[in-house]
This record gives sequence, structure tokens and C-alpha cells, in this order.
Amino acid sequence: MKDKKKELEELRREVLACRKCELYKTRNNIVFGEGDENAELMFVGEAPGKQEDLQGRPFVGAAGKFLTQLIEEVLGLKREQVYIANVLKCRPPGNRDPKEKEIEACKPYLERQIEIINPRVICALGRFAANFLAEKYGLSFTSMMKDHGKIFSAEGGKKVVFTFHPATALYKPYMKGLIEEDFEKIKGIVSQKGKRKNTTLLDF
Repeated sequence: MKDKKKELEELRREVLACRKCELYKTRNNIVFGEGDENAELMFVGEAPGKQEDLQGRPFVGAAGKFLTQLIEEVLGLKREQVYIANVLKCRPPGNRDPKEKEIEACKPYLERQIEIINPRVICALGRFAANFLAEKYGLSFTSMMKDHGKIFSAEGGKKVVFTFHPATALYKPYMKGLIEEDFEKIKGIVSQKGKRKNTTLLDF
């Protein structure tokens, strides 16, 4: 049986030594990811922000508080029961958008995290994470407004869901309801137990 904790720690050390893009020069800490290595549900964000960079943990700022609230109050889970990671492991200066070359440099780390954890459900938080997962699994993603809340079936029996980044609700309060509705859909598929089906059909 694989020792997932050991594999993740080895990968974390690899990320710590990474010099594949310039972000290592300006970061305070890498933000590798955290949670249950056997989680059925994994969240993927885009990149660390200021608080995440300072603490070395994902989603610990204002957006993180909202995400934790969604996990606990809508999904009925504890934050420790899921796994949370980002496309980028280092903070882009000034919280700017990730650059394509940075995403490409960091992509193998997230792919390996997904492989090790092997979650049944993966939720993309924001368009960068959605683009990453759409490319990885060959899914059709056009825009978050059009595709949020849809449940895609991917290889290995995985379910992939796209929703808005939690920070969206902070500066557009009217979006909070949409995100909560998406989390209700996530709750529905997380609660569905049973064998994974290897299919690429789109479910609604």
C-alpha cells in the first residue's frame, strides 16, 4: 500500500527546491497544499495570496474564511477532511494573475498531488484552476459564468466541478448565492458513494 503522506512530503521538498520560474525569488513560503491525503474531495485554487505566502498555507485569508465556511456549513465537512491546493505554489507579486510560463512550470506538481491523493471529486475554484482541469481531463470549459456548477465526468471515475473563486464573493456579494448553489451540487455528488465509472460523459 502506498504511503501517501511520505509521497506528498517528498513532493513538497521538491517544490521547496524548485527554481523553474522566477517566483521563488519573491516568495516568503511555498504554499504546497494541506488536508487529508485520502480525501474524496479536492479543491484547486489559482495561486497563494499575501496571507497564504506569509503562513505557507492555502486559503487562510478572507477568501479562505469563506471557503472554510462553505465546506463546513454547506458540505457538512471539516476543512481537515478535504484537500486544498493551488495551481501555483508561490505567490505572484502583488497578487497578479499567474503567467502561462509559471503555470507550465508548476503544472507537474499539481498533477502529482492529484495522482497521489486520487480524489473522487475535484472542484476548481476560479478560471485558472478550471482551465488547468479542463486541459488535463479534456473537458469543455468556455467561461465560469456559463459552466459553473456543471458536473463533468472524467477519467478514473472522477467528477470535476467548476465554481467561482471564493474571493469573487468578497467584491461581488451578489455572487455568494451562486457559489453556495454550486456547493450544494458538490454536496450531492460527494454524498454519492459507490464505484467510480470511467466515462467522459457530461452529467447535469
